[in-house]
Amino acid sequence: MSIAAGLVGLPNVGKSTLFNALTNSSVPAENYPFCTINPHVACTAVPDSRLEPLKKIYKSNRIIPATVSFVDIAGLVKGAASGEGLGNQFLSHIREVDLIIHVLRCFEDSLITHATSEIDPLQDYEIIMTELGLKDIESVQKRIVKVHALIKSSSQSPALKKELNQELELLIKIESALNNNQMSEATTLFRALPSKTLDLLTAKNFLIIANLSEDEAAGDAYKKNKHYISLVQHFGEKRVIPLCVKLESELARLQPAEAEEMATMMGLTQRGLDTIIERTYEELGLITFFTCGPQEIHAWPIKNGISIRTAAGEIHSDLEKGFICADIFNYKDLIELGTELKVKEQGKLRIEGQDYRVNDGDIVHIKFNV
Repeated sequence: MSIAAGLVGLPNVGKSTLFNALTNSSVPAENYPFCTINPHVACTAVPDSRLEPLKKIYKSNRIIPATVSFVDIAGLVKGAASGEGLGNQFLSHIREVDLIIHVLRCFEDSLITHATSEIDPLQDYEIIMTELGLKDIESVQKRIVKVHALIKSSSQSPALKKELNQELELLIKIESALNNNQMSEATTLFRALPSKTLDLLTAKNFLIIANLSEDEAAGDAYKKNKHYISLVQHFGEKRVIPLCVKLESELARLQPAEAEEMATMMGLTQRGLDTIIERTYEELGLITFFTCGPQEIHAWPIKNGISIRTAAGEIHSDLEKGFICADIFNYKDLIELGTELKVKEQGKLRIEGQDYRVNDGDIVHIKFNV
């Protein structure tokens, strides 16, 4: 399953350092622009409190957690849409991700250079969105030209011409909204298009990382940071994740017990990295189902709403091809009743056909024949 979140921001805001911490990777994180020339991709485990209880119940040898993919995209600069700073290449990398994670610097430090003259995360965000918007205008204009040509073609049916005229009307409105920097209006219009012939960069779902100083990471100190306050006022508290990238990077290099001890000493109530991973998983529209046995507990990430037959294909293509049915029960019922046998005795185990929509926490056993 190819679903990924991209870390995006101006140069030297902490993207590569955060990526390294999230993925235990080793991408260079130097104090100069464009250290990351090509997008780096890595997977990281999704924290899930259900895994250890399942391992105990099934006496499994190992746990395989669900994963989520992160992409470290090189820093954008003003003029990227017209090719500045290898902008076209970087913008194409953003097009390929499903969720944009804006990393915005919210601290002063004269030793770390910044792309603009002052620390202003909202201004940084606007620079990025302006470049994405300019690229979107280019894409919309190309589509308008193509739709005009299709409408004039004599081979089109009346029904198709009607649909094309509807699309053209919306495209013209989208172009106008983008030109007027009305990103939310453009996104609403984009989602009303009768056919998804465009992939607008400005319409992608997103999260905001407020990168704080170490002094502000402990407790609720970050709530007094003026930049964090402005981000919450602009985007809402749920969309903004406060953390100190430098501190999280240091913790990520420690053994788990040492990291926990240091986090407690620093007054951290929750690891920022876990929050990012969990929120990313949620915003990507992912849920988890499990396959369980004495060999392993395996957590499988899937898009919410897919069928059990399609989900079986995530385990192995043969299971999808030869799918017959699936035995299914939920984690909550297993924990409440204690054993799989009791789940069966209480009638909580169901036999489901190929159209069953998988729920988060489902434990499945696929029956197939190839």
